[in-house]
Amino acid sequence: MNSAQIRQAFLDYFRQNGHVIVPSASLVPSNDPTLLFTNAGMVQFKDVFLGLEKRDYQRAATVQKCMRVSGKHNDLENVGPSPRHHTFFEMLGNFSFGDYFKKEAIRYAYECLTQVYGLDPDRLYYTVHQDDDEAYGYWIHDIGVDPARVHRMGDKTNFWMMGDTGPCGPTSEVHYDWGAEYCTCGQSNCSVALDNGCERWLEIWNLVFMQFNQRADGTRVSLPRTGVDTGMGLERIVAVIQGKRSNYDTDLFTPIMDRVQQLLGHTMAQREQHMVAYRVIADHSRAVTFMIGDGVIPGNEGRRYVLRLILRRAARYGRLAGFTEPFLAEVARVVIDQMSPHYTELRTRADFILSVITQEEERFYQTYEFGLNMLSELIEQLKKEGRTTISGADAFKLHATYGFPFELTRDIAAENGLLVDEAGYREAMAEHEKVSASERFKLGDLDSLALYANLLERLKAERKLSPQGVRHNPYETPEIETKLVAILRDKMPVREARAGEQLEIVLADTVFYVESGGQVSDTGSIAHYHDPDSPPVWEFQVEDVRQPVTGLIVHIGQLKSGTMRVDDTVWASVDLDRRWDIMRNHTATHLLHSELRYVLGEHVQQAGSLVAPDRLRFDFTHPTMLTQEELRTVESLVNEAIMANYAVRIEQKEYRRAVAEGAIALFGEKYGDVVRVVKIGEDDEIFSQELCGGTHVEYTGDIGLFYIVSESGVAAGIRRIEAVTGRHAYQLVQKRMMALDAAAAFLGCAPEEIDRKVLGLLDQLQAKEKMIAQLRRELARRDFEHILGEVKRIDSVNVLSAKVDVSDITTLREMSDWFRERLGSGVIVLGTVLNGKPNFVAAVTPDLVQRGVHAGNLVRAVAQRVGGSGGGKPTLAQAGGHDVTRMDEALEVVPDLVRQALHD
Repeated sequence: MNSAQIRQAFLDYFRQNGHVIVPSASLVPSNDPTLLFTNAGMVQFKDVFLGLEKRDYQRAATVQKCMRVSGKHNDLENVGPSPRHHTFFEMLGNFSFGDYFKKEAIRYAYECLTQVYGLDPDRLYYTVHQDDDEAYGYWIHDIGVDPARVHRMGDKTNFWMMGDTGPCGPTSEVHYDWGAEYCTCGQSNCSVALDNGCERWLEIWNLVFMQFNQRADGTRVSLPRTGVDTGMGLERIVAVIQGKRSNYDTDLFTPIMDRVQQLLGHTMAQREQHMVAYRVIADHSRAVTFMIGDGVIPGNEGRRYVLRLILRRAARYGRLAGFTEPFLAEVARVVIDQMSPHYTELRTRADFILSVITQEEERFYQTYEFGLNMLSELIEQLKKEGRTTISGADAFKLHATYGFPFELTRDIAAENGLLVDEAGYREAMAEHEKVSASERFKLGDLDSLALYANLLERLKAERKLSPQGVRHNPYETPEIETKLVAILRDKMPVREARAGEQLEIVLADTVFYVESGGQVSDTGSIAHYHDPDSPPVWEFQVEDVRQPVTGLIVHIGQLKSGTMRVDDTVWASVDLDRRWDIMRNHTATHLLHSELRYVLGEHVQQAGSLVAPDRLRFDFTHPTMLTQEELRTVESLVNEAIMANYAVRIEQKEYRRAVAEGAIALFGEKYGDVVRVVKIGEDDEIFSQELCGGTHVEYTGDIGLFYIVSESGVAAGIRRIEAVTGRHAYQLVQKRMMALDAAAAFLGCAPEEIDRKVLGLLDQLQAKEKMIAQLRRELARRDFEHILGEVKRIDSVNVLSAKVDVSDITTLREMSDWFRERLGSGVIVLGTVLNGKPNFVAAVTPDLVQRGVHAGNLVRAVAQRVGGSGGGKPTLAQAGGHDVTRMDEALEVVPDLVRQALHD
C-alpha cells in the first residue's frame, strides 16, 4: 500500500464502523489560544471533551495536520539526525464522545492493524496502565492476546492528563517489534516494559481513555461521560507497512528527496553523504508548505517566527548541501502535487505558498551574507580584546535580527578557536518567547470558561434557556422582547443589580451580533418598562457582546439607571445606525475581495479583516505593493458594483456543496456541516460568493460610496487596504474637498489646476535650493582654505583636525577629498554639529594606511569622547555622538592618536 492508500483505508474502516469523517482542522487552532499550532487530533474536539461544545455525532475519525515545534512537544533539533522525528506530521485518530469506550476502541485498533493493514499479530505488543484491569482484560480475553505481550506500566507511560486539572485517564499503547536483530539496548530481557528507548520497539498507536476528572487537590473522580481519543502517526504506520526503518525512506518523503537530488545533481553517494540535510529539507518543506497554506506568514513572533525559523533552517541546510540560490519553492511544488489530492487547499493556494517561500528565502540569502559579515567583525573584535566567548546576547541578535542560525554561529566560532555562550543564548531565546507569549490565553481563563459552562447548564436545567442555549438571530430584526435570565457581577451570578454597576447579562433571546469573522459586536440598549409610554424602569447600555462558550451569549456594559432583577421582561435594541454602518462595510469587504481577485489574480486570498462602523480593513495575499492604477481600478470597480445595485442573498448549504459550487472559505475559519453563504448578484451572474456569518445590506446600492484610504504591507506577501463607505466615506470626501478648495484659494488657481501650480512652485524651490547648496559649498571651500593653515606635522605626516560649520555630512566628506587633493598624503578628521549632535569624518591616504593608520579606528576613538561610536573603511570613515560640549576636546586628541598608530 502507498501512503495515500494507507490514509484512505483508515478513514474507510472507521466510516464503515459508524464514525463521521471530520476534515482536518487548520494548523492554526481556532479554539485554543494556548497553542501555537494544532499538535494532536483531539485539539479540534477539545471543547467537546470539556463539555463546552456539542456535536451532531458521538463518534468521529480524522486525519489531522499537526506541528510539534514548541513547548514540551518540540522535535525541531532532532529533525535530520533522527530517522523518525518530524516538525509536520499527520495524525490518524478515532474519537468517542460518550459513546463507545475501552472495549470497542481496543477492538477497532486491533482490527485496523491486523485486518485492514495486514500486520503480523505476532509483531504487536501492548501496554496498559498498571491499575487498568478493564483494558488488560479486553486485550487478553476479548482479543486473545498472549498475556506475555501485554505489559502493565505506570503513570509515566500510560496515563494522560489534559492539564494540572481536568479530564484525564489511562492509556493503552500498541508497539511494533522490528525483531531481535534490531535491538540497541543489549539487554537479554529486551522488552517494551523496560522503556529504555531501544530501537527494536516502535510505538505506533496510543489509545487514551478519558475516564476521570483531576481536581486541584490531586483527587480524581469519575467523569459523568467517558471519551476515547486515539492517535497514530501516519508517517510511522507507513514505515511499518512499507518495511522501512526510516520514515524518510517511505513514499511520503522519497519524491521530495528525489527532487532535491535532481536539483543538486548529486549522485547517490553524495545524497547519502548529505542525508541530514536531505531529511531536514524534506521535513521542513512539508511544514512550510502546510503552514503557509493555512495562512501563516513569516514574521518575528509566535507561529510566524516558527515558520521563519523552519524555512531558514531548511535554506541553511540547503546551502550546506550545495545550493547557492533559492530552491525551496521548487521542492514545495512536489509537496503540493503529492498532498493536494487529500488537502485540496494546497492546490487552491499554490501560487501564494510558492510566492511567500521564494520571498522569504531570498530575504534570508540577503541577511545570511550580512550576518556572516557581522559575525566576522564580532570575531575580529573579540580576538583583539583577548576574549574567547561570543555572548549569548550577540548570538541571539545574529539569529533574531539577521536570521543567522545558532548552530552556524557555533560552528564558525569553533573554527576560529572561540566558544559561544549557549546558556546565555537560550536565556535570550526564552525571554523572547516569553514576550511573544504575553498575549496568549492564560490557563486561569479555563476556570472562567467552566463558570460560564456551569451557568449555561443550570439555565437549561431551569428551562430559562432552550436546549441549544440562548436563541440568537441577529439577521431579521434589530429589536426583540425577551427575558433577563442571568446577571453576572465579576463573573458571579447575582439576583439583582443597581445603577452604575459594570455587568454581564444573559437574555433568553438576543438580536445582538457577537464579534466573529472580523465583524465587531453590536452595541445598543436593554431596558425594562412597566408602561411602553413611560420612561424605562431601568436601562442597560450594551458596550460589547461575547460568547464565552457555545450557546451562552453575554451582553457586557453598564446599568445606567434603576435596579434590574433576574426574570424581568426586557426590550433589547441594537444601535441601528451603527449596525447599518457595519453592514455597509461588511458587504463592501466582499465586493473588494472579488475585485482584487479580478484585477490582481486568483492567488488573492483573504488573510484577515476588521469590519467596524467607521472603517473596514482587509488583509490579503499578494507579493507586491499595488500601483496607483491598480488601486484606482479596484476602487472604481467596487463603486460600479455598488451602483449596479446587486441583490445580496443569504443561503444555508451543506459545507462541501457550497465549496464545490464556488463559495470561498477563508483561512483559519472553523465551519460546521451547514454553512451560511452570502451571494451577491443573480444566479446567471454571481459577482461574489463567500461563506460568512456576518450581517449585510440587502442591495449593494445601500453601501452608497466606497473610498480607499490607504494600501500598505503588513508582512511578507500580505497587503492591507483600509477603506470607508457610506456616510463615513461622504464625510471624508467632503473634508478633502474643502481642503482642496482652501488650497486652491491660497494658491490663486482653480481646484483642478492645483497639481500644476504646486509642481511649478516645487521647481522654483528646487532651483533656489540648488543655489543655496552652491553658496554653501563656496563658503565651505573658503573655510577649508582657512583651516589648511592648521595642518600639523606628526612624524613627517600631515595631520589636520578641525571643527567646521557645514549643513550636511556629504559636504564634510567632500572637504576631506579637497584635503587629499591639496596635500597628497595625510590624515584629516573634521567635525560638525548636525541636528544638535556631533558628527565626524576621518580620511587617511592609502600610503599611511600601510603605515598602520586606520580611518575607522581613528574616528571611533574620537567619537567615544563625545559618547558616540562609528567606523568604516581604512581610508574613509564617519561617526556620531551625543555630547556637543566635548567636541573640541575630542578633536584635540587626533594628533596623539595618529602618532600612536604610526608607532604601534
